Amino acid sequence: MKNVLITGKSSYVGTHVKEWLERQPKQYQVDAISVRGEEWKTYAFSKYDVVFHVAGIAHADVGKVSEEQKQMYYKVNTDLSIQVAEKAKKEGVSQFIFMSSMIVYSGCEEKLITKDTTPKPLNFYGDSKWQADQKIRTLESDSFKVVVIRPPMIYGKGSKGNYPLLAKLATKLPAFPIVRNQRSMLYIDNLAEFVKQAVIRELSGTFYPQNRELADTVEIIRFFAKAAGHRIWITSLLNPFVWLGSFVLQPINKMFATYYYAPEMSKMDF
Repeated sequence: MKNVLITGKSSYVGTHVKEWLERQPKQYQVDAISVRGEEWKTYAFSKYDVVFHVAGIAHADVGKVSEEQKQMYYKVNTDLSIQVAEKAKKEGVSQFIFMSSMIVYSGCEEKLITKDTTPKPLNFYGDSKWQADQKIRTLESDSFKVVVIRPPMIYGKGSKGNYPLLAKLATKLPAFPIVRNQRSMLYIDNLAEFVKQAVIRELSGTFYPQNRELADTVEIIRFFAKAAGHRIWITSLLNPFVWLGSFVLQPINKMFATYYYAPEMSKMDF
């Protein structure tokens, strides 16, 4: 049996992975704790084989974040993550799994991310994840395996962020531009299964799990509209407005950008 501790008790990913592992109660004993405040520092990590660290702040809107809030991203995403990893190593945990993000590549000019692409965060949110990503990997040793996961956009029932926004737009808009793109995405069950396999196989290294199929924003809109019984006109007549809006509205760039991992980066032997 593997004893697993999830740090980030109320997180979307942490909650789902906990439920996923607990489907096999004879193989996994899973606990989850909050790492807000100072109480977690006295919690014993020594009884766990694996610590899965998912606590963090995401979805930064750079234009609306104060300098104080910006520093909070570094305090939580960077400093706290490193402290949790160091405590896990000190107390004899054999594997540490860290949720980094594809956001570490957000400032790269390349649309296709490969293993040779050097991370270049676009803003402080990406940089806060990147700083932790780098430091935590240096902690690895023969007795302390480190797994860094850099997932693309995660979606599923109850998820937050851009995916549910697309679903809402698909049921409200009368028309939508036909701007084709390619995006890496990751269904929450696929992520949970990847984490389980990482634990079973005692993996170490940096990983880029994604769905087998690349996503297209237009097809996502079309899918949700059809599921809701909503008629939406997909037309290239709106494309000039997308081009003009991309100069002033960052969300438009994010919605229609091509940004994906090379498929071979995500192929495993399971």
